Amino acid sequence: MRDVNQNPCNMCMPMGGIFAFKGVEGSMVIIHGSQGCSTYMRRHMAEHFNEPIDVASSSLNEKGTVYGGEANLKKGLDNVITLYQPRLIGVLTTCLAETIGEDIDRIASQYMEEKSLTDLNIIAASTPGYGGSHAEGYFRTARKIIESLTYKTEKHSKINIIVPIISPADIREIKRILNALDIEYVIFPDYSDTLDQPFARPYNKNPDGGTKLHDIASMAGAAATIQMGITVDDAISPGRYLEQQFGIPLYNLPIPIGVEATDRFIDTLVRITGCVVPDSLKQERGRLIDAMIDAHKHNFEARCTIFGDPENVYAVAKMCMENGIVPAVAATGSPSPKLGEALGDHPHICVLTESDFMQILEKSTEENVDFAIGGSDGKFLSDEGNIPLIRYGFPIHDRIGGQRLLSVGYTGTTLLLDRMTNTLLSIKYDNYRDKMRQRYLADMQR
Repeated sequence: MRDVNQNPCNMCMPMGGIFAFKGVEGSMVIIHGSQGCSTYMRRHMAEHFNEPIDVASSSLNEKGTVYGGEANLKKGLDNVITLYQPRLIGVLTTCLAETIGEDIDRIASQYMEEKSLTDLNIIAASTPGYGGSHAEGYFRTARKIIESLTYKTEKHSKINIIVPIISPADIREIKRILNALDIEYVIFPDYSDTLDQPFARPYNKNPDGGTKLHDIASMAGAAATIQMGITVDDAISPGRYLEQQFGIPLYNLPIPIGVEATDRFIDTLVRITGCVVPDSLKQERGRLIDAMIDAHKHNFEARCTIFGDPENVYAVAKMCMENGIVPAVAATGSPSPKLGEALGDHPHICVLTESDFMQILEKSTEENVDFAIGGSDGKFLSDEGNIPLIRYGFPIHDRIGGQRLLSVGYTGTTLLLDRMTNTLLSIKYDNYRDKMRQRYLADMQR
């Protein structure tokens, strides 16, 4: 194994932290580090969501690196308040700020005292790039938000739904399912509107949407928490914090992709609330099973590579197995030991953690996979290994509509299954035509 990753299969921790803060109403993010870090993250997210993504920077330079960047950060906070009038400011660190030992919690608290801020929350989260991937940064930041905003409150009947990094379309579908079950809920973080805005004039620098601050505070009194985070370490788990601090029962479930996972999600909701599953959801389930029957003859024993965030890799791998597709390679750039544990009872799956695309290509070639599933960075597999890529997850830069890709629930699973099956059909017919053409040319030369 190589000591250094080449073309890693992940992004840095602050990227995930931005997702978490963008899922809170009236929030704005400032990156404590060099200007280049925030520029890279803005560009990465803007290309995926096709939205302007505002992320501020403390713009640390050589002087700030040597003598400390407190003055830079405080000046940046001044500018953010003046330009955006946010209700919450998220402060995220980069490798540079962490390496010089910046105490961002102290700086944020001191700043609020100096400015006598009473109607503005400033939450600082430690997210050095060397501390993990964007997936860990997301959950670590989500937990820090909950730690900062929740307090002991009266019990109520709402259900906390904590989601990983999925598409805005997926979040909206989860909310639709909850509404169909007539369940009161708080979904967090909810960036379904803030990162996928409807067109409007004039442009709103701080878009509407996000989980409301008072709803986050109320999560400490919920009937239960459903966290889609079976691969998430307890130390950065928001749901585990709510359980340990406030006694909120925690149900750790996979992302509801596939029949089994969606059934488990809905059955858990029924068990907690006693709700009745409407006929509309039963019909959607039936249509998915019908789609599986239709597709099975095309995808049985196909082999694929799945890469990306651990939660997404696990969910898609299980969905593939339901449909006769062998997930020969399951890869993530995260350290995530729980992914291997979760898939460990399947001997035909090679699980790669802290991987890069060189490793993924080598293993995919060795396993003779038919296609790959993951973000646009996986086009390396297509370019170098001629492995067709089905775009799924984050980031998607070379296609439009990544924020609108629906993959969860019975309906989303049907759409994802169609994308997989049609890719296999395309491979089949393209190869068939190519073989027929080669045979024709050979006959002509005789």
